[in-house]
Amino acid sequence: MTLIDQAGAVRSGEELDVAKVAAFLESVDGSLQGTPAVSQFPGGASNLTYLLTYRLSGAERELILRRPPFGAKARSAHDMLREANIMAELKPVYPYVPKVFATCQDRAVMDSDFYVMERLRGIILRDKLPPGLVLSEADTRQLCLNVIDKMIALHQVDYQAAGLAHLGKGEGYVQRQISGWSERYRKARTDDAVDFETVMRWLEDKMPAADVATCLIHNDFRFDNVVLDPDNPLRVIGVLDWEMATLGDPLMDLGNTLAYWVQADDEPQFKQMRRQPTHLPGMLTRKEVIAYYGEKTGYRTDHFDFYEIYGLFRLAVIVQQIYYRFHHGQTKNPQFAFFVHVTNYLEQRCKNLIAQSSI
Repeated sequence: MTLIDQAGAVRSGEELDVAKVAAFLESVDGSLQGTPAVSQFPGGASNLTYLLTYRLSGAERELILRRPPFGAKARSAHDMLREANIMAELKPVYPYVPKVFATCQDRAVMDSDFYVMERLRGIILRDKLPPGLVLSEADTRQLCLNVIDKMIALHQVDYQAAGLAHLGKGEGYVQRQISGWSERYRKARTDDAVDFETVMRWLEDKMPAADVATCLIHNDFRFDNVVLDPDNPLRVIGVLDWEMATLGDPLMDLGNTLAYWVQADDEPQFKQMRRQPTHLPGMLTRKEVIAYYGEKTGYRTDHFDFYEIYGLFRLAVIVQQIYYRFHHGQTKNPQFAFFVHVTNYLEQRCKNLIAQSSI
């Protein structure tokens, strides 16, 4: 059984007009003759990811197409062209970015902007290891460190020397994030969702007076956005999903990552949210990740409660925005019906951490 990440059938309601996509790609590269087979990768609560497989003169060529979710109204929340442009600009200084093949904003081809990139054939870890991949506890720990190191490497890119200063506004990132995500939550709140006001007030009151630093941040750095070498599963060969990349505070980026870091001793409700294998023996705990990151970067992490609670709140806003689309009939994926319960649970988790905080 192959370890390489596999795409499956396209979900109902998320089909592409394959003929139009094929004609567009042939106009970009005349060697792309015929109609590709289309399949879809799992996930899809945010942007949708498709595999296009061409069979050309007996050989296969694989491309990845990324488009926003159906029913999305706020273009700024799913800006495909921005993501593609960031990837193209980052590639020379951060080699783990896939190569962008083409971008398209022609509504005659698709109802939204989209882009196409090279496929990195590799292993992507989701809620558990794929069948056939067995890692010792020592290997799991090394893999964990290797993944964290790729985040650290991104944070250490000299963005000014690379000509990437235009990617964000710089200083004041923390304040902008607390204000912005609070506003987004209030707009996305439905009548069956909690108000989060206690958490938002705490974040506003406790935010640091200044950013720790300004650097390139990914904003969604997780195991399922990392591609591993099939011949050496401890080696990272790619980092995916650059939609929210910008310039900002690195500890905010780490806080976002840890919102998904479910460990073996967490409470049952949080374990139900796990979507990456951070529970395995050998994986660092959240506290160990924070300590390792601080040691490697030199950034002080002794008051990390703020960033951890921020990460959980931001995750709640993202979940609630998806649920809002479902609640208002803008998307029909039945799994989204339960997202409001995730929103409500995350508020309670934030409140519990606030009660334990020493800030």
